[in-house]
Amino acid sequence: MPVIEVERLHKRYGEVTAVDEVTFTVQEGEIFGILGPNGAGKTTTVECISGLRSPDTGRVRVLGLDPISDKDELHQSVGVQLQEAGLPDKLQVGEVMALFASFYRDPADVDALLRRLGLAEKATARYKKLSGGQKQRLAIALALVGNPKVVVLDELTTGLDPHARRETWDLVEQVRDNGVTVLLVTHFMEEAERLCDRLALIDHGRVVAIDTPDGLAARNGGGQRMRFRPSAPIEDADLLALPDVATVERHGSQIELTGGADLVQAVTSLLARRQIIAGGLRIEQSSLDDAFINLTEQSKEK
Repeated sequence: MPVIEVERLHKRYGEVTAVDEVTFTVQEGEIFGILGPNGAGKTTTVECISGLRSPDTGRVRVLGLDPISDKDELHQSVGVQLQEAGLPDKLQVGEVMALFASFYRDPADVDALLRRLGLAEKATARYKKLSGGQKQRLAIALALVGNPKVVVLDELTTGLDPHARRETWDLVEQVRDNGVTVLLVTHFMEEAERLCDRLALIDHGRVVAIDTPDGLAARNGGGQRMRFRPSAPIEDADLLALPDVATVERHGSQIELTGGADLVQAVTSLLARRQIIAGGLRIEQSSLDDAFINLTEQSKEK
């Protein structure tokens, strides 16, 4: 049985439909991502899953429990870190950890958890004195202090610098490696590619696609993009005559090509035959970002 089951979830706020017939499942031990732009309905979806908001229609089960009618029991097994969940500035790290631990029947060892997350030396520090990365570590610690089987992390790395973001990613992977199923909400493509076993792409409240990050990128054709500055003139028609070239664009002296999996080999062979050097050559594989843009555009056209 899946750890999380969401079936035809629907939620409106007045005339605005925030979540529209969302359906997906999460298996035990996964990092399952909900990916989408701001305002796509991601947070409303996880609030319904966490029992913090009631859906208008649809069915949600977490560990076989109804998040609304079984809320008290569910909260003993699910840890939640929500977006914009701040704490009073004057609370000390150790104090807030002890407070949250008191909410659970079988809490984790607070001191051990702080050591594990690199916060042991901050136990007496006040919340307002913590850096952005330390506040996110504390958010993870609070989500884990109840020894949950499932943890929900909503926009965990928003506002962090690249170094702190990557440290936080390492922590999320450690959480999964310790046997906790992770539901991760994000709008960062790189974060989703790095962490998630599977993803639900959501746009305008609807699920656009569900797959692995590589699977979603492959839906975009699994193609390539290359950019270069030719050392001698070459006509667009000559490039488009190659079967692996789909598009040709020029940006000043730079040429940008897209095409199939053999694009680079075909183009570099042509350039070599004509003794043209590809200056500043850059090659990119079809990415999750490309897939998301294309899939959401296709969804709008339907």
